[in-house]
Amino acid sequence: MIDLKKDLKHLYQPGPKDFVEVDVPPMTYLAVDGEGDPNTSPEYATAVELLFTTGYSIRAAFKQRTGDAFTVGPLEGLWSSPDPTVFTARTKDAWHWTMLIPLPVEVTPEDIEQGRQEAAAKKKDLPHHLLEVREIHEGRSLQIMHIGSYDDEGPTLARLHHELMPALGVTFNGPHHEIYLSDPRKVAPEKLRTVLRQPID
Repeated sequence: MIDLKKDLKHLYQPGPKDFVEVDVPPMTYLAVDGEGDPNTSPEYATAVELLFTTGYSIRAAFKQRTGDAFTVGPLEGLWSSPDPTVFTARTKDAWHWTMLIPLPVEVTPEDIEQGRQEAAAKKKDLPHHLLEVREIHEGRSLQIMHIGSYDDEGPTLARLHHELMPALGVTFNGPHHEIYLSDPRKVAPEKLRTVLRQPID
């Protein structure tokens, strides 16, 4: 069983005390773009459903071809805005997002295409035309494990942006990246585990 959270532990399991530097290789993702508050935007909920529907269909296609399987997910998100202070201020209506599901390198373009076709046949009401397959290469990045509510990320991000990055002499080299290791429907807010990652240059 392929599980990126375990196979790439250095990327998906940083410690919660201090930011660590990692070198993120090129990775393939299912991606859907949108904007607005993820708590209230219908487009956000639809994007997440579209990603997981397609991800599980690709998993089935991969298993049919290889006899092996992979763990779908975790859900990831790239967050951006012309004004980066909207993240520390949690001004969610001003957020632009790209929601992602990572795919293992063992998955082929044929697996992806078969999975997309099966997902489109299974869930005809979803906007399948919005889903893209993207290779993203973040390279040098700083990341930390945030334990707690999403709304409590502000001080950690402020420390990264205003203390750590200036001290290291680095700047932003890509959007803020979050990796959601907990299901907020099942886990209390104070116990949520989220990787916070910032590509740097």
